[in-house]
Amino acid sequence: MSHRLDLYYKDFDKLKFVGQKKAMLEKLEHIEARYEELTNELSAPELIANPSAYAKAAKQLRTLGEIVDKYRQWKTLKQELAGARELIDGSDDDEMREMARAEAGTLEEKIRTTENQLRLLLVPADPNDEKNVIMEVRAGTGGDEASLFANEMLRMYGRFAEKQGWRFEVLDSSPSGIGGIKEAVALIEGEKVYSKLKYESGVHRVQRVPQTEASGRIHTSAITVAILPEAEEVDVKIDAKDLRIDTFCSSGPGGQSVNTTYSAVRITHLPTNVVVSMQDEKSQIKNREKAMRVLRARLQELEEQKQHEAQASERRSMVGSGDRSEKIRTYNFKENRVTDHRIGLTIHQLDLVMEGNIEEIIQALSTHYESEKLKREAVAA
Repeated sequence: MSHRLDLYYKDFDKLKFVGQKKAMLEKLEHIEARYEELTNELSAPELIANPSAYAKAAKQLRTLGEIVDKYRQWKTLKQELAGARELIDGSDDDEMREMARAEAGTLEEKIRTTENQLRLLLVPADPNDEKNVIMEVRAGTGGDEASLFANEMLRMYGRFAEKQGWRFEVLDSSPSGIGGIKEAVALIEGEKVYSKLKYESGVHRVQRVPQTEASGRIHTSAITVAILPEAEEVDVKIDAKDLRIDTFCSSGPGGQSVNTTYSAVRITHLPTNVVVSMQDEKSQIKNREKAMRVLRARLQELEEQKQHEAQASERRSMVGSGDRSEKIRTYNFKENRVTDHRIGLTIHQLDLVMEGNIEEIIQALSTHYESEKLKREAVAA
């Protein structure tokens, strides 16, 4: 172990075991060295001449950069703390020593925070975090009120996507006839979409007085949200002979092409019996392209379920059947309150939440599950 590594290792007391301290700091040293290598490689003419390899290296550099910045910040804080402690031990000026003690206390707190952030950054990332998302929203129990709420939730996610600078496109939807939707499928494209939305899968319960309720009684209904990472063609291989593709006339609003041209597409994956229908576009080719994107996402989900059955069972239980009793979150309009039951978070700004201001909820969920993952990593170490 290098002298520099040993200097920091002996004070890295937030980790429980000496072996863990050493392993973590060695890993950080290795990451920093790799970051420097990549920085130099990106200026090499042969890499610049290869766009694919250059993009891959640049992406890795960005990923490592966040860890390296935090690691260098930690080392700077440790050096400043060492200086403050030297002043405490070596100064004859009482006022100076008191100032150094106060500074040391502040630095120790910053170091603890930075160490926690470093440990989280070193937890292996979900390989799907960088991917776009296929979102499926379906009305559950509650009749017309559930379909209305499904439409409002779809709009909420659309507004959130807009605030994030993402592209939000409804690929297909089934209107309920009263301004609601029975189900809808949307594509969300942008930076790290899945990493932010993956915890939105599940049953969302709404409590409010419906407009059609003359007596003013609070009605409870529910919808389900499923978040699927979009699968690329290289992720999921689909054999053409395994597909049955049917075309039919579109239904619902759409102008003269409705019920006159066979623009709607239904694709059935015969080995799994997964069926995807798409009629949003007037072009059969465009509907087919969209249907294939949804099909790949659903097939990848099935494959992940086979490979990780224990995790998949937990994920399926999160989504549930749409029954009111199976809920991850409750939206109470009378109290202007939204509560996430998994982490006990309550926000009394439901009106703002429904306008797409869900960053606080998203961040709280991410922090909670990252911490849980970190605990499991520590136990396994």
